[in-house]
Amino acid sequence: MARYDFRTQRLFVDHPLAGGVSLPLDRKQTNYLVNVLRMKDGDPIQVFNGRDGEWRASLRFDGRRTHALSVGEKQREQPPAPDLDYLFAPLKQARLDYMVAKATEMGVGRLRPVRTQHGQVGRINHRRLEANIVEAAEQCGVLAIPALEDITALDKSLSEWPATDPGRRIIFCDEGHLDGDPLTILTGLRRSPLAVLVGPEGGFSVEERDRLRDLPLVTTVPLGPRILRADTAAVAALTLVQATLGDWTPGSGSAS
Repeated sequence: MARYDFRTQRLFVDHPLAGGVSLPLDRKQTNYLVNVLRMKDGDPIQVFNGRDGEWRASLRFDGRRTHALSVGEKQREQPPAPDLDYLFAPLKQARLDYMVAKATEMGVGRLRPVRTQHGQVGRINHRRLEANIVEAAEQCGVLAIPALEDITALDKSLSEWPATDPGRRIIFCDEGHLDGDPLTILTGLRRSPLAVLVGPEGGFSVEERDRLRDLPLVTTVPLGPRILRADTAAVAALTLVQATLGDWTPGSGSAS
């Protein structure tokens, strides 16, 4: 049996969910469901809010321009948020959109943008990235919406790490580290809260690389013999971590 309904349209709603509730649709949601998807009165839809699990609902036309969702039975319970952080240097718009969406699909629980010395982008459009996160969750059956933090300097984040997140190991994806097998390195670690760190397209500075290598909670891993673009490195790194220490392994918990 499939883990969830792949065929029915899914929609994120920022409202509490319970059986028998009627949810109003805003103009954007109405346009998407009625004008883009051509959904009709009574058509089924799966709704979720990142807190109350997933529910079966149906589209209702309350008037010519008024639409709502009638919530029925719960389909899936809400899982806990994945205990996997992703630290990344922001990229230019299209590649950043892609990277954030893929991180959501890959089971990241918290997205933490960091400002690095060689980074080309110093700010993020918080609203745009949140929209990309939600869209990826809608398309891929994700129920636990990753949290998106404000951007902070990598140096500041590392300085505060022992106090703010003690015990969370950083998997540092170093493009200058060519020795060793990443699978062997990762499988040699004990299970614990993890954070994956991928740098900017310009790479980490010598100072950043040296500092990271000196920190006791950092494990440095290579990502193969070729230099990967930052968005490609994100998918490669998260795949390795999820396959060895994350929720792809047996007994690690249910999907998000």
